[in-house]
Amino acid sequence: MTRTVVLFRPVGLEELKLIEESGWKAFPPRLPDQQIFYPVTNEDYAAQIARDWNTKTGSRQGFVTKFEVDAVYVSKFEKQVVGGREHEELWVPAEELEEFNRHIVGNIVVTQRFVP
Repeated sequence: MTRTVVLFRPVGLEELKLIEESGWKAFPPRLPDQQIFYPVTNEDYAAQIARDWNTKTGSRQGFVTKFEVDAVYVSKFEKQVVGGREHEELWVPAEELEEFNRHIVGNIVVTQRFVP
């Protein structure tokens, strides 16, 4: 049995639609100006981003997604603290996102939704 790590990703409606189109199995490629894919390590931080950032841009909706990734594979990405201790992310280079997606175990699920 594969050991997994639970991660979270705040997304807007547009990204959520692309996740749904993948059958809830993968995150879409990054845009040209987005060089890093950054899943976060705790749901509170993901909710903070979804609520405080995603609701102010684009569709004005924010969602928290939860997913599991093969623990051995994901261990190669260093945790980055980008503020307080609770602001912990993994920095996955955009060119590695396709490989990262192949190591997702199970489905990506939505745990929270925010609207202004």
